[in-house]
Amino acid sequence: MVQFNLPKNSKILKGKHFKDKTGSSNIKVVHIYRWDPSKNENPREDTFEVDLNTCGNKVLDILIKIKNEIDSSLTFRKSCAHGVCGSCAMNVGGINTLSCMKSHNEIKGDLRIFPLPHLKVVKDLVGDLSTLYKQYESIEPWLKINEPKSQKKEISQSKENREKLDGLYECIMCACCSTSCPSYWWNGENYLGPAVLLQAYRWISDSRDEEKKERLKMVADKLKLYRCHTIMNCTNSCPKGLNPAKAIGSIKKMLATG
Repeated sequence: MVQFNLPKNSKILKGKHFKDKTGSSNIKVVHIYRWDPSKNENPREDTFEVDLNTCGNKVLDILIKIKNEIDSSLTFRKSCAHGVCGSCAMNVGGINTLSCMKSHNEIKGDLRIFPLPHLKVVKDLVGDLSTLYKQYESIEPWLKINEPKSQKKEISQSKENREKLDGLYECIMCACCSTSCPSYWWNGENYLGPAVLLQAYRWISDSRDEEKKERLKMVADKLKLYRCHTIMNCTNSCPKGLNPAKAIGSIKKMLATG
């Protein structure tokens, strides 16, 4: 039988256990992935006992409480805390989500928090999104018109055409969808992934844009686009309720029908 083993330095070890000091009966046991690149150590899983009586109901509230009151070295991203910026995306209870939108009450038993899968870890719960941003830049996500720059005027759009962008423009590039996609795990350098392809379709669908054909040519590649096999992980994991798989299917249909 073939056996696959992780390199020794990538195995997650049992970490520190921070026990509750408040005597509270309302305790949530939280396991968090920890790794510090400045130390020549394996990643570990630290355990925290958190008093929920003095904590908000979101996973992000737990992380902030841990950082402020228990272990200030814990590292994670956050900004708006309202599900708009996408900064606090991570894997909570085995599902990619925004920690500011996910209620810890929805998870029975112990809570496990890991960085988004596939990404190179910068530190603790912070993943490296530089490849995703380069791919996003490659689709040229801005309005393209052939009108001379000197002619500055409003570009109108009908209500019907505007409605075609619903379910597309709301994407916040949190990477929950792309990092839930096995094709992106194995082909992340070449396959654009659900998040970027959803954004590409957003500009392809915009009636004001004048380079639809060029945009389609840009993504018409067996690796950039056709590594999608419609397994729907992206749609199931999107915290904004969007459907990247449908957008990718629409791009394929446009290319197939001319």
